[in-house]
Amino acid sequence: MKALNLDAFTNYAFLSGLRCGPEGGLAFVTAKADTEENAYRRDLWYKPEQGGAIQLTTDGKSGGFLWDGPNTLLFSSGRDPEQKKRQEAGEEYTAFYRMNTQGGEAQKAFSVPLSASLEEKVRDGLYLLRVDWDLRFSKAHALKGSAKEELLKEKKEERDYQVLDELPFYFNGQGYVNKHRDALFLYEEGTGKLTRITRETFSTGSARISPDGKRVLFTGQNFTVKMKDKSGVYVYDIDQGKTTQLLPLRTYEVYDALWWGETILLLATDHKRYGLNENVQFYTIDPATGEMSLLAPYEDAIGSSVGSDCRLGGGQAWLVYQGKFYFTATIRNASQVFCLEPSGDIRPVYTQEGSVDCMDIANGQLYFIGMQDMKLQELYRWDLASSQREQLTSVNQAVLEGQYVASPQKLTFENDGTDLDGWVLLPKDFDPEKTYPGVLDIHGGPKTVYGEVFYHEMQYWANLGYFVFFCNPRGGDGRGNEFADLKGKYGTIDYDDLMAFTDKVLEKYPQIDQNRLCVTGGSYGGFMTNWIVGHTHRFAAAATQRSIANWVGFGFTSDIGEGFARDQMGIGTKGTVWNSMEKMWEHSPLKYLDNCSTPTLVIHSDEDYRCPLFEGYQIYSALQQRGVETRMVIFHGENHELSRSGKPRHRIRRLSEITNWFEKHI
Repeated sequence: MKALNLDAFTNYAFLSGLRCGPEGGLAFVTAKADTEENAYRRDLWYKPEQGGAIQLTTDGKSGGFLWDGPNTLLFSSGRDPEQKKRQEAGEEYTAFYRMNTQGGEAQKAFSVPLSASLEEKVRDGLYLLRVDWDLRFSKAHALKGSAKEELLKEKKEERDYQVLDELPFYFNGQGYVNKHRDALFLYEEGTGKLTRITRETFSTGSARISPDGKRVLFTGQNFTVKMKDKSGVYVYDIDQGKTTQLLPLRTYEVYDALWWGETILLLATDHKRYGLNENVQFYTIDPATGEMSLLAPYEDAIGSSVGSDCRLGGGQAWLVYQGKFYFTATIRNASQVFCLEPSGDIRPVYTQEGSVDCMDIANGQLYFIGMQDMKLQELYRWDLASSQREQLTSVNQAVLEGQYVASPQKLTFENDGTDLDGWVLLPKDFDPEKTYPGVLDIHGGPKTVYGEVFYHEMQYWANLGYFVFFCNPRGGDGRGNEFADLKGKYGTIDYDDLMAFTDKVLEKYPQIDQNRLCVTGGSYGGFMTNWIVGHTHRFAAAATQRSIANWVGFGFTSDIGEGFARDQMGIGTKGTVWNSMEKMWEHSPLKYLDNCSTPTLVIHSDEDYRCPLFEGYQIYSALQQRGVETRMVIFHGENHELSRSGKPRHRIRRLSEITNWFEKHI
């Protein structure tokens, strides 16, 4: 059996965006790494009712799509030569193409003079667009002559400056968002007419077209200086051009609002019990009166938070089908599918181990892209009547054939009266008479989970001859609100759980050399790595990635900033970062680094706005001043998602750096 190579992920196919066609057939996006271009190629694929999946586009530049007819896809694409020309001139421009799933070349459908993406089809020839609206310069599309030239000249001159007068002023993966809003427009293809739905300073959350095609249901908020963590709900009447507010701001954080028969289903939380990480509950709103009612209390987390470094792109996590609401939820360590009935009853639909990454339903069949049975992503069908599963694609089968894939050995243990889940990957060619090094890998979040899915970095280390072990400590997802509540407790119960898990692993697997243990993690996992090296000397090497070092600095520099720091430190709505310094410092790993002697690698990206580069600098500088062996690697042009969606060569370098650091010290 061959060993898995470090760069094997460059051959993986990453599936996303699954949508069922109106008369059968499935479409989805597949991304693959291009190491020469140091980028990802994205193309559309089609799975007919009979036969295998077919690649429709080959230019690697296809974006989001929607079904525009029984056999027609409408999608954005960077293939239009006019786009590059316009953008170099400072203009905004997006081109859309149509392609017949039965064959033929893609044909340009239309273009809009804005940075836009397809939201939904309203009816033939009328589309709902989401636009990245720049309050300063996007209006250039409506100007002509010297007025347009002057504005574009000003835009070009302003490229050397960044003026901040809003919060948030940047956002991870999006760059500087000061004076930017997600706007909704209607586009009429026959006339080229653009109709704005949202106010100029309104930032849109979700948006849905009513079943009769006459109204747009959307969430979001209007702001001019500081965005709030609560949203409103609105309905726009397309014929009348009128917007009605159904739910005011500052009451609920709204994840989504969907049309559900004669009512509106709202996924929302008021944060009153567990703060910002509180799971949503199911409410209904009467669109005529705005009356809101709790339909179904729910303590688990909707959506999938099962981690992996083998995904790229998203898709539907919930939808309404035949009067019922189907949704994914993270349960224990897997993402599964459930059905909410109009009565408020919730029943399981698909409850296998692994992950459901996105889904759609048609003709009594649940279709989903997921990671099942320790495989990479594939497309599956689950018959809602017979409860039978069928794998519909094998796009990733060849890449793992003949490779060693370690099967997670589950280790359930108890700490402080709480039962917890962990797993161990055995090294390739494991011999119980030999000894091996080990890696403790800590997930991010903290409100995410590890599960029984393929994780490239872990599998690579197992192939190199490491034991790899990982668990879901308190503070994570999948176990309800109370389990996930870590407010004011960072570095306490979670640290105890991780150390107790390490003890259990070493007890069960005496082949692990206790003098050759390594620890790593990113984001919250980086925070915990920083915390661990300041509280124990049991690890021979550490690699901290995109981490938090100092809650005080984090509160003023992160894109989720002061509100998240205040909430997670348990300060409450009346406290602030600056009047709670003692509490912030108590839970900051930087405070404890005087105790550190562990050789530590610091990995950070200069466009990480979730845990800004400032955090990595502090860890590195403190350890250097302490005389601890330290190395810092900064990735230019990358953000918080380096390990998951970073440029291919950067991902190779990142994993090489961590592996080499471990090898050097064990």
